[in-house]
Amino acid sequence: MKIRTVRLLKRKRTFEVTTSSGTYLFPFVKADPAPSPSDPAVQAAVDAELAHEAFTYELASGRIGTVHFEQVLDYNRDPGYLRDLLLYRLTLQAQERVAASALSRREIIRRLGTSPAQFYRLLDQTNYHKTIDKVLGLLHVLDCEVDLVINN
Repeated sequence: MKIRTVRLLKRKRTFEVTTSSGTYLFPFVKADPAPSPSDPAVQAAVDAELAHEAFTYELASGRIGTVHFEQVLDYNRDPGYLRDLLLYRLTLQAQERVAASALSRREIIRRLGTSPAQFYRLLDQTNYHKTIDKVLGLLHVLDCEVDLVINN
């Protein structure tokens, strides 16, 4: 996702990040180096060198920091980002389990009832067009038990 604009909201002590999907706030204290009253942020701009996926800010002391948009999504607990993160973690587990499994890939594909191409898409951690239930099905074929734990 591309960042369109970033603004300093000094009274709120946050960065305001605007994208095509909405506006997000990111507090100064989560940034590294963190702006402070003795060393405030003087400017912030979208970083074109990072493909508009991050912003860079400068402190009065001359120190420079960069915040990637994924950090902003993580702080704001964006549901789409959290889904992709869960899918990524499940896929990495599936890759490890397939590598350690005594079952051949052909047998796993047969048990899944899918095509080889779909099987390899399920194992691709950069593919976010797959569904979590398909990855869970793959883990089930590999005799894995997946428990969902909800923390406060």
